[in-house]
Amino acid sequence: MSARPPGAAPPNAPTTTLADNPFFVLAVSTEASRIEVEREAQKLLGMLELGFAEVQHYATPLGPRARTAELVRAAVAALRDPYRRLVAELWARHAPPPRTEPATREPAAPTHDGLRRALGWRP
Repeated sequence: MSARPPGAAPPNAPTTTLADNPFFVLAVSTEASRIEVEREAQKLLGMLELGFAEVQHYATPLGPRARTAELVRAAVAALRDPYRRLVAELWARHAPPPRTEPATREPAAPTHDGLRRALGWRP
C-alpha cells in the first residue's frame, strides 16, 4: 500500500471549483460554526423546495450560478469534513469579491487580420 504524498488530497475527496465553493453555495461566512452551516442549509433546502426565487442563484467571483438542492447537500457534506472545509475556506478567503452579474466577453473579430495581429504578425 503506497503512502499519500504530503499535501495530496484524500483519495475520496472530490475536487470542487471556485464556483462550487461550499461557502458561496450556502452564502455563509468562513467563520460560520457547524450549527450555523447546518441551519443555513436546512433553510435553503426548504426555500428551494418551495420554489422561492431569491435562493435559486448564488453569487460567485465568476458570476451568479444556479443553486440546486444537490449542490446544497454537497456543500454541507464538504464542510463537515475538516480537510475539505479547510481547502474551501482557503479558496473562499482569497477569492475576488463575488459578482452579481454574469461575466460577459465581447467576441473577437472573425477576420484573419485580427488573428494575425494577435499573434504578432505584421502585414
